[in-house]
Amino acid sequence: MEIGIDSFAAILPDPATGRLPSATDRMADLLEEIEVADRVGLDVFGIGEHHRAEFLDSAPAIILAAAAARTSKIRLTSAVTVLSAADPVRVFQEFATLDLISKGRAEIVVGRGSFVEAFPLFGLDTRAYDDLFAEKLDLFLKLGEETNVSWSGRFRPALHGEGVFPRPHQPRLPLWVGVGGTPRSFERAGELGLPLMIAIIGGTFERFRPLVDLYREAGRRAGHGPEKLVVGVHAMGFVGETDAQARDAFFPGWAHLTGTIGRERGWPTPTRHQFDVMASPEGAFLIGEPATVAAKMLKASEALGGISRITFQMSTASLETAAMKRSIELLGTEVAPIVRATHEADRPPVS
Repeated sequence: MEIGIDSFAAILPDPATGRLPSATDRMADLLEEIEVADRVGLDVFGIGEHHRAEFLDSAPAIILAAAAARTSKIRLTSAVTVLSAADPVRVFQEFATLDLISKGRAEIVVGRGSFVEAFPLFGLDTRAYDDLFAEKLDLFLKLGEETNVSWSGRFRPALHGEGVFPRPHQPRLPLWVGVGGTPRSFERAGELGLPLMIAIIGGTFERFRPLVDLYREAGRRAGHGPEKLVVGVHAMGFVGETDAQARDAFFPGWAHLTGTIGRERGWPTPTRHQFDVMASPEGAFLIGEPATVAAKMLKASEALGGISRITFQMSTASLETAAMKRSIELLGTEVAPIVRATHEADRPPVS
């Protein structure tokens, strides 16, 4: 199982003083966190895409390119690129360039976006939410296969064999489809034989099993082998010295962001009890000491019929960078070895 981190470059008030860090300082801290993740052997680091005051990740490819120049092994990905609101040609060029800078460590996760701010910002109609994504994904996939693409659609001017450059370092830029809880999104990813990244930010892992089964069955019906039907999970996560310390560290930032976004969407005010339930053994938050977190990761994989990647959404924690770096170190040096050893032990012997 690959293990990594996803960040939204959240800029949150200090829980003690209420002060916001400067955007410049937060970005510098984020790049240091990616360096730590690389040093401790984590597999992947992702940067999300939002167009809101709480996040600094509106241009993820640029952040990832800066990280590529400061790291050597870790894979670098979006988490996720809102492809519906972007030009697939430009996105392909950006991530192909990232792949060249990183010498073949770039990936991309594409999705429709759970936040809709990008749509009015770039002059797009949210009523075409799903159609935009389906069409733009079709073009993006063609760009990965051909340098000179002939293509036409409803939402973007046609291409008539123009060359799209640069080409990535890798023969093909790895692409995942990011999904939430919409059955059609799972089914479409399976039909296309694309890896699936599921955002599970609440509830339980078990409730997503029917959707994962739908993905795998759609892929099987479309003729894709199980080796192509890869499942990953993006979940809230944080590692501390003890379960209590990890929960206390993560809760203030989670409550602040969830409350802010919830007021916009008509959700009830988040409570500590609600948080503790999701951080309990039955909930979907991967928060606690290393042994607790490792056990929950393995349980999540079992609940979903086997997963290939878990990425931790840590950036809702309102922490100074030293505490964030310590969590990343614990994930790489203590949690990852437990999970990898268990997966290796469970692997059938080679005959």
